[in-house]
Amino acid sequence: MRRKQAEFATDSVAFEAFYRRHVEGITRFLARRVDDPQMVADLVADVFLAVMESAHTYRPRRGSEVAWLYGVARNTLSAERRRMLHDSQLTDRVSRRRPLDTDDIARLEERIDAERPARRAFQAMAELPEGERAVLELIVLDQLTVTEAASTLGIRSGTAMVRLHRARRTLKEVPFVMEGTDR
Repeated sequence: MRRKQAEFATDSVAFEAFYRRHVEGITRFLARRVDDPQMVADLVADVFLAVMESAHTYRPRRGSEVAWLYGVARNTLSAERRRMLHDSQLTDRVSRRRPLDTDDIARLEERIDAERPARRAFQAMAELPEGERAVLELIVLDQLTVTEAASTLGIRSGTAMVRLHRARRTLKEVPFVMEGTDR
């Protein structure tokens, strides 16, 4: 019995459409978490490279493509943070980068500036337990539904709702964090 795959797993035109639909959201996702334009650009590229390499593993029956994509983005970002922690040879890393031109840097700096309130929200959420913080980030900041956030994190929707409720209760004095959490 053959498992149904997403069309973008085997069709380059469908993959390009998938990329165009989601590149801005993934850029925002990463700009909220990283304040270096070069790193944001690299991570966006890494996310979509990982999507191309693992597209055959996406199963629509297990969750939306958005939830799967944000899971890939979270894993890509986590892997990069682990590499940075363990890799102190910064010069080697910089030498492999394609230098951004002035327009690229200006555009990414604008995106990073636009995401500054979200980075402040991350600071306010730093004291939350990891599970509550992850659900809150995906729902409030990345605008996933509770079901998509649960799928991204590999938990049940009910568990995600409980974690969201706890996080909202803890952060109720920080109104800009709580906007949009009724999803």
